[in-house]
Amino acid sequence: MDGLTLDLQILNALAALLLLLSFAMLAQRRIVRLVNLFALQGAVLSLATALLAWRTGDGQLYVSAALTLLLKVILLPWLLHRLIRRLEVYWDTEPMLNIVGTMLVGLLIVVFAFGLAQPITALASTATRSAIGIAVAVILLAFLTMITRRKAMSQVVGFLSMENGLFFGAMSATYGMPMIVELGIALDVLVAMLVLGVFFFQIREQFDSLDLNNLESLKDEDR
Repeated sequence: MDGLTLDLQILNALAALLLLLSFAMLAQRRIVRLVNLFALQGAVLSLATALLAWRTGDGQLYVSAALTLLLKVILLPWLLHRLIRRLEVYWDTEPMLNIVGTMLVGLLIVVFAFGLAQPITALASTATRSAIGIAVAVILLAFLTMITRRKAMSQVVGFLSMENGLFFGAMSATYGMPMIVELGIALDVLVAMLVLGVFFFQIREQFDSLDLNNLESLKDEDR
């Protein structure tokens, strides 16, 4: 087994782990563990980026791996844990679908994602075909996490997980994005996190809860 084949197998294994973590996030109702799973997902993404950096010899990918580690494994989880403690939001309420139903929908989404990625993977190398399909699945599973949760905190973690899938898909398809694009995305994610933090406190101040169903009551009152 040559070095390239081994590297590709490791990359595919990391992609599969990324998908498994997405399923774990989909089934998790405790918000603290949901954030921890997001941090693990960021660590896997950082490892995959470092592996591609070593294989291609692209120094910018090493910077991307370090930036991913700093932002998605350390900084954002730390900010989310602080918000959880200050807002005292530890559990999500009953999701719109039960766990079994959600997981079944997730399996259907994975099948759909690989079919959706087929035109893209037909143009890609054999090495990256499965990784691109998994990236699309991670994006769609994160979107499912957002639409089936009632707490704003859980939905934000789903949004951040969706960005992980986008990053992994772009990295797998192109073997790295221009550094200026990656820095711009990282800044946008950080700013969005800070804005959403303010949004959380405003909801809590108005309703004494982070359940977004409360926003529907405002719409009903305006009618």
